[in-house]
Amino acid sequence: MKTVLFDLHKSLGGKMTDFHGWDLPIQFEGIVSEHLHVRSQAGIFDVSHMGEIVVKGPQSTEFLQYILTADVKNSYANQKAVYAILLNEEGKTVDDLIVYGIGPSEYLLVVNASNIQKDFDRINSLKEGFDVSVENKSDTFAQIAVQGPKSQEVLQPLCDFDLSALKFFRFKNNASVNGTDCLISRTGYTGEDGFEIYCDPVGAKGIWTALLENPIVKPIGLGARDTLRFEACLPLYGQELDETISPLEANLSAFVHLNKGDFVGKDALEEPKRMLIGLEMEGRSIPRTGFLVYDDHKEIGIVTTGNFCPSLNGVYAICLVEKKEYGDDEFEIMIRNKPMKAKRANMPFYNKKYRK
Repeated sequence: MKTVLFDLHKSLGGKMTDFHGWDLPIQFEGIVSEHLHVRSQAGIFDVSHMGEIVVKGPQSTEFLQYILTADVKNSYANQKAVYAILLNEEGKTVDDLIVYGIGPSEYLLVVNASNIQKDFDRINSLKEGFDVSVENKSDTFAQIAVQGPKSQEVLQPLCDFDLSALKFFRFKNNASVNGTDCLISRTGYTGEDGFEIYCDPVGAKGIWTALLENPIVKPIGLGARDTLRFEACLPLYGQELDETISPLEANLSAFVHLNKGDFVGKDALEEPKRMLIGLEMEGRSIPRTGFLVYDDHKEIGIVTTGNFCPSLNGVYAICLVEKKEYGDDEFEIMIRNKPMKAKRANMPFYNKKYRK
């Protein structure tokens, strides 16, 4: 599958790769240089492969309160984006998503590209007894992320409202960007200040092209998107989260609102026996997903993500391990059948720079 921006990526020299069935750029001029550009300037990402599901109807709020971990009831009134988790009956993670209240009884759910059909089926399976409709509207949306400390500076000339009024995890619906009707949120997946723009695919090419007319802006591929999110220790579904991992094990208890009433999977949530920790490798060997982690020569868990962190000039790993007290003593990760030394590292590895 191709996004509406595919031809533009090719014309810019994007190196394309298959990502869950989508042809997307892994890089343009290089992962490290693109990563550092986002940290210092502004970069734009094509994230049109993400899924958009619309839930609407008289009981849409009650329905989402029942199927999601987070409290969404004030999303529309406060124009607040809500990070939430869709659980199965065992209290494990079907998907993590962002909810936008776009009307008094209408919500936009932005889900992971690999989970669109699964989420759509799951949500539909839970709607019995609720006066709601659920529509997969993914084909009607394009999405562009503008990220970096200068993201407001480069996006503002194309907008019809003052972006400084938009605080972190707030959004504005029916905004205009380069003459195209959009939803704009002050959100992102890099640990930097930035925005995500949801629009009709017809207008996406004009927005992308207009942003690139600013010399500060560079196109950024999936490679740097992953290293940026990893430095900020933002979870990736399929690695830090999946249907065997609860949000409490993934250190996401802040997004599980136990006092909001009953929700699917709530009764199955229990004191976690595992947790995510960060490690810094002693050398340059990169631990990959699934590699075994040891403490005092005892196997304690696995690597969920490991990579080189360009902003920190070091190799780090996020690991899912037994929940217990660990000192700063040496850990080991088995890489190519050889134990490689690592030490405890505070998460996030890179201090996030959101505009609060």
